Amino acid sequence: MAPGNKKKKKKCKTPEERMKYEIASQLGLEEKVNKLGWSGLTAAETGRIGGIITSRKKAQKSGTDAGKSLEG
Repeated sequence: MAPGNKKKKKKCKTPEERMKYEIASQLGLEEKVNKLGWSGLTAAETGRIGGIITSRKKAQKSGTDAGKSLEG
């Protein structure tokens, strides 16, 4: 196989990765992530995603549905 024809291996996404992609999609950043990768996002965008992930994880621990909204 020629060096430029490498196929990317699709790995199973962890629940955290799935959540990150889901949030990016909900924030309208899915196309940007697909085009530029995660490093193409601004600090504000990645911080927003990280904050939502944190609030969802806290909500999961406490057993509530809080943190499912994108308010903030």
